[in-house]
Amino acid sequence: MKLRFMPVATSLFFLLLKFLLIFSDLNSDRQALLDFVSAVPHQRKLNWDSATPVCTSWVGITCNEDGTRVVAIHLPGVGLYGSIPANSIAKLDALRILSLRSNQLSGHLPSDISSIPSLQSIYLQDNNFSGVIPFSFSSKLSILDLSFNSFTGSLPPVLSNLTRLIILNLQFNSFSGAIPDINLPRLKLFNVSNNKLNGSIPNSLQKFPLFSFKGNSFLCGPPLTNCSPSSSAAITQKHNVPKKLAAGTIIAIAIGGFSLLILLVLMFLFCCLKKKYSDASGVSKGKVTNGGRGEKPEDFGSGVQGAEKNKLVFFGGSTYNFDLEDLLRASAEVLGKGSYGTTYKAILDEGTTVVVKRLKEVAVGKKEFEQHMELVGKVCLHPNIVPLRAYYYSKDEKLLVYEYMPANSFSALLHGNRGIGRTALDWETRLKISLGVARGVAHIHSDAGAKFTHGNIKASNVLLTRDLDGCISDVGLTPLLNLLATKSRGAGYHAPEVIETRKITQKSDVYSFGVLLLEMLTGKAPLQSSAHDEPVDLPRWVRSVVREEWTAEVFDEELMSYQNVEEEMVQMLQIALACVAKVPEMRPTMDEVVRMIQQIREFESENHTSSQDDKSKDSNVQTP
Repeated sequence: MKLRFMPVATSLFFLLLKFLLIFSDLNSDRQALLDFVSAVPHQRKLNWDSATPVCTSWVGITCNEDGTRVVAIHLPGVGLYGSIPANSIAKLDALRILSLRSNQLSGHLPSDISSIPSLQSIYLQDNNFSGVIPFSFSSKLSILDLSFNSFTGSLPPVLSNLTRLIILNLQFNSFSGAIPDINLPRLKLFNVSNNKLNGSIPNSLQKFPLFSFKGNSFLCGPPLTNCSPSSSAAITQKHNVPKKLAAGTIIAIAIGGFSLLILLVLMFLFCCLKKKYSDASGVSKGKVTNGGRGEKPEDFGSGVQGAEKNKLVFFGGSTYNFDLEDLLRASAEVLGKGSYGTTYKAILDEGTTVVVKRLKEVAVGKKEFEQHMELVGKVCLHPNIVPLRAYYYSKDEKLLVYEYMPANSFSALLHGNRGIGRTALDWETRLKISLGVARGVAHIHSDAGAKFTHGNIKASNVLLTRDLDGCISDVGLTPLLNLLATKSRGAGYHAPEVIETRKITQKSDVYSFGVLLLEMLTGKAPLQSSAHDEPVDLPRWVRSVVREEWTAEVFDEELMSYQNVEEEMVQMLQIALACVAKVPEMRPTMDEVVRMIQQIREFESENHTSSQDDKSKDSNVQTP
């Protein structure tokens, strides 16, 4: 009897021991997270509580399938600030993903975090971390994003040992020294732009594009300019300058400097005479004015090649009858400088007004550019998309010619002149503009193909017709351009997944449109300042207000003066919040958004008609 009982007892013992170990591991993870959140101040209240289940209730926490260990922390943009204490998150020895991006964390990054053996992805971009980065990382690491911080020091050679690394993003820091030879077979995205690096780019990294290295003054080698002995000497010159110079050397330097000054003066006089002669003979390409502000004029055709003067390509349906020479002679003024290039208003000799966009950082060749432009030209044949009428492509210049929209942008109408004398933007007009933009974006998504996106939806890219219909501009430009990601570009409009992956999708377009709707409803900019001078994105601010049941506080004060529109505004708010859902799959399609806004518009029209009828009835009632 005892012999039979022994195996059963042993099994029960080991089962109980395993359960106690699992319970102990989860308890340890819980305590580590509580230690972290108690040591790091945060603006948004987290629901982390020792009395609630970690795996099913805690915001931003993901556990493994059997709910025994914490494997991911996702706390982007929750207002964390201060430094991360050592021996807190590091205790989560089953952690695979750490995402604390877009907060205000500062100080050094503890090395015990980066070296968690199970860690596969680290997202710490858009914080204020400083000091050197740790010299120890998990061998399983595949994504390391430390961009937009204040890290200093050199890049550790240990990075070359991370054989599973796919993404290494270190742009916009203050790293210095040479780039180590990081020969990693799986590396797909590498970016060290806008640092203080110097020396030559290692052969193993020369396959990456130009924007991966830009903004490092003393960096050379492909894809940047080739290195030369003089460039190497320039880097070390400050270490080799003798303390005292001989008198002869000083005289030689003085004579050389004086000679150089005379040469520069002669060159300047030559250029002035040449320009005067060119203007007198009437062969200058075009003049650009800027509204009399006294700034230096810019020529949007400065890179046009002489042999291609008449190769302006028009799209079918265009009624314009000018050529490139006419366009270059036009009087023009700068309308604005955006992420895609500089935009000009050009008035031709016969009085025709067009808009010319001078593209920068074009990343594709002529054939691909022309094929893409043909597609964009067809997509733009929609009443809610700014018409693209022609384009010009040469090695040094890429121009797009659009129809001129006379009523400015939605951004200017919504935010301009908020002081005394402003004409309020009424609800009906805002609703009309929003529906127009929704139709335009829906057309881009449905008619141009399942993968066609806009990628830069924002209020300044919504232009208005004379009847104040909303039209979306800059369609189809994102795939053509080699854009360097900066904090300011599209600030506040980008979906969370775009900030992490830099990949634009139709669902991220929906998110950007949702931010546009919130901007229309609140009258506020996409990024809001907070008590700690940290920008808070508009969706997060709106959610916080709605969560506290202060919904009326969300809406623009200008809208509160209109009668009988509160219900429509709340409906539109619900649409906007659905569009800015954090999970892309939870967002509606743009076709669905159009249908929902149309229902509000129909409801608004019915309300307006019944209101007018009531007024008519009242006017027929005689006063006793």
